[in-house]
Amino acid sequence: MGEPDSQAELARQFEHVAQYDTTGKGPPVDQWDPPFTDDLELFINRNGRWFYQGREIERLALRRLFASIMRRESDGYYYLLTPHEKYRIQVEDVPFLAHSVEQEGEGDGRVLWLHTDVEDCFPIGDSHPLIVRTDEKSGEPQPYVMVRRGLQARIERSAFYHLTELAEERAINGATHVGVVSQGSFFSLGRIG
Repeated sequence: MGEPDSQAELARQFEHVAQYDTTGKGPPVDQWDPPFTDDLELFINRNGRWFYQGREIERLALRRLFASIMRRESDGYYYLLTPHEKYRIQVEDVPFLAHSVEQEGEGDGRVLWLHTDVEDCFPIGDSHPLIVRTDEKSGEPQPYVMVRRGLQARIERSAFYHLTELAEERAINGATHVGVVSQGSFFSLGRIG
C-alpha cells in the first residue's frame, strides 16, 4: 500500500481503528502483532509538533487518533499500528508534552495529575513514573513521565516549576534528594547532597 498523499487520506486510512476501542481507553494496541508494513512520513519534533510529509498536523483529533495507536518497541522505534499493519514513524525526542500539573489531596495521600498536549490526563505514580535525566550538553534536568506502551511525555518547563514548588527533601541511600510525592510514592527531581 502506498503512502497517502494528504492528511485527510491519512486520517481515512487509520480512522477505522477507533472501532476497536471498546473500553474508552484506546484500541488494544498491546494485543496486536502485525508484520512491519512500511515507513510513514510522519515526524514529531522535540517541541511536540507533528508533521506529515513536511506539513504540520494541526488537527488535535488527528494527533489524538495517532497517539491512541502508537507504540514504542524494543528496537527503540515508534510505530502506528492496526490489527493488520505496522508503520514506523520518526520521533525526535518523545511523542508527547506534559504541560500542566494539578494537585489533589495533601501529604502522602496527594495525587499529582499531568495533562498532555494530546489531552491525556493521568496521575504520577507507579504506573506513570516520573523520571529526571540530565541533559548531556547543558547539565539541566530533563523531566519525563511514562504515559503508556513505552511512550513518554517530556514535562514542560512551567509544569516542572510547579512540581518544584511542591517538592520536599528526603534522604535516599545516604544522599539528599528533592522530589514530589504522588500516589504514596516519592519521585526524585534531583540530588542536592
